[in-house]
Amino acid sequence: MNKELRKGLRTWIEIDKKAIKHNYSLFRNLIPSNIKLMGVVKSNAYGHNLFEFAKELEKLGVDFLGVDSAVEALALRREGIKTPILVLGFTLPEMFALLVKKDISISVSNFKTLAFLRKLRDFRGIKIHIKVDTGMSRHGFVENDIKKVLAEIGRNSAVIVEGLFTHFAMAKNPSLPSYTKNQIEKFNIWREAFVGVGLKPICHAGATAGTLLFSEAHHDLVRIGISLYGLWPSKEIKAFYQNRIKLQPVLTWKTLIAEIKKLPKGTKIGYDCSEILARNSTLAVCPIGYWHGLPCALSSIGYVLVNGIRCKILGRVCMDIIMVDITAVQKAKVLDEVVIIGKQGRGEILISEIADLLDASAYELVTRINPLIKRIYI
Repeated sequence: MNKELRKGLRTWIEIDKKAIKHNYSLFRNLIPSNIKLMGVVKSNAYGHNLFEFAKELEKLGVDFLGVDSAVEALALRREGIKTPILVLGFTLPEMFALLVKKDISISVSNFKTLAFLRKLRDFRGIKIHIKVDTGMSRHGFVENDIKKVLAEIGRNSAVIVEGLFTHFAMAKNPSLPSYTKNQIEKFNIWREAFVGVGLKPICHAGATAGTLLFSEAHHDLVRIGISLYGLWPSKEIKAFYQNRIKLQPVLTWKTLIAEIKKLPKGTKIGYDCSEILARNSTLAVCPIGYWHGLPCALSSIGYVLVNGIRCKILGRVCMDIIMVDITAVQKAKVLDEVVIIGKQGRGEILISEIADLLDASAYELVTRINPLIKRIYI
């Protein structure tokens, strides 16, 4: 990467546009051409920068963008995004009028929201996606609500029922398909009921895992999130599917060496002197810490890459600093790049590897990277 792009930055994230295209094309080719693809860009595009990632997907021809909130949806419109947008999460009623003006679709999952929509008589053409709970036990109408939901919709001429959707609870485990298949059956009851009264909603149920494992749940649209970023939804999905498709990680997180020092065996390191050097060592001090999103749990067990070599984090991860053992690295110098996540030379540190080490979720790790850190699309 051109160093001018990260001039003045002590830590930054590089986003590979070719990897985005690869992952998008992979899923586009996995589904029939008549099925729409929604790119899920909620939560700052899983930590990858909401605006830039959405723009890349729009260039690739994505059919829908999925966000969590009205705030994210309106921000995309301000950035000039023209692609249809669905707010997947809860929307405050006072936002509805503004969303309809910006042609943004909303999710409706309860009767209070339907009642409020009935009051917006000055706004016609409000696009809604009815969310149904088929076994996730979060947002959504339950099966006993079908008749009442259809009656409420029938009484409101202002709304356009653009979509009908659900979300799977156990689709990430290929060895336990029965629960998901039961959810599909419950969702089909809703589909048939809506079609039976003349409605033709865009039906969608499968997120990334559901799309990979349950072709019968592709319906009219699939919602692809985590794997657009080159990450697997779960270890089980990776083991089951990795020989058939190859995802390309999109994100590389870097910092640099701020200081180098040689310290003797027995030196105590960091807060609470939590680590003691077992040998004469060379340390690098790097300006990155838990404020940036590097988990404290990596203290004394995590690694970074320096000149392609794995180097252990020593002592506690501080708010803005880590200390790293670079004894094995030859010719390391101040301002050398240090890779937190990604490839460098022959070395690579995967997000999934860090997640496994911490018994954490890759989703959590990437979305918690500080949004103030510059994302550089290359």
